[in-house]
Amino acid sequence: MRIAALDDEPCQLELIRHTMEDIGHECHSFSEGKVLLRDLRQQSYDLLILDWSLPDVDGPRVVRWIRDDLNSRIPILFVTNRHEEADMVEGLAAGADDFMVKPIRVGELQARVRALLRRSYPALHGTDLTFGDYQFSAATHTLRIRGQAAELSHREYDLAFLMFQNMGRLLSREHIREAIWGEIKDSPSRTLDTHISRLRGKLDLVPSNGFLLSAVYGLGYRLECTGGDPLDPLSPLGPLTGDRSK
Repeated sequence: MRIAALDDEPCQLELIRHTMEDIGHECHSFSEGKVLLRDLRQQSYDLLILDWSLPDVDGPRVVRWIRDDLNSRIPILFVTNRHEEADMVEGLAAGADDFMVKPIRVGELQARVRALLRRSYPALHGTDLTFGDYQFSAATHTLRIRGQAAELSHREYDLAFLMFQNMGRLLSREHIREAIWGEIKDSPSRTLDTHISRLRGKLDLVPSNGFLLSAVYGLGYRLECTGGDPLDPLSPLGPLTGDRSK
């Protein structure tokens, strides 16, 4: 998963980054709130880890901007020196999902992140996932469309699964390239465009089939459901898309 961490202490950022990488996540570090906020207009992340006290803007203000102005439901974890009950209440009321007091304990941070990701992205933790006529099997790494196996390469399957499990969500180009190819510098932009084009054709992702895979100029790609509820009842999409009600 792609995680952003905001803290004005370099040693804390380094600790968070290593802790997230140890459990298989890509972690991007920010030392200023305003820089993160600018980045969030162009980039997509799966989870944010925020400090409270920053030199340019306080943590609750960052959270409120994300929830209200950016209209994002991304899971947010406060990791802060604040420890009073009133601080926790204020942070959660601003829109954060969880609250952890420093000093950072590696095991606790990993456990809280895992729990937040499980709650926010339940589709990631199931073996089978069904969207209308599209059935994914993580165990066999296969996709069936109306019962017929789709002829996909390993990367094409991973890309299809990434887009479907983030239905309705705009994923930045960098996000997709990191998730599918790893390091951004090793995956030319044209490679992503080619794979998207092939996937659109192989899976027939057009409105008449209930789905549309479209490019958002300068930002990334979004897969949308164009008719009805595409999901199996056991694989709810709710936590992945839409607005969070407070």
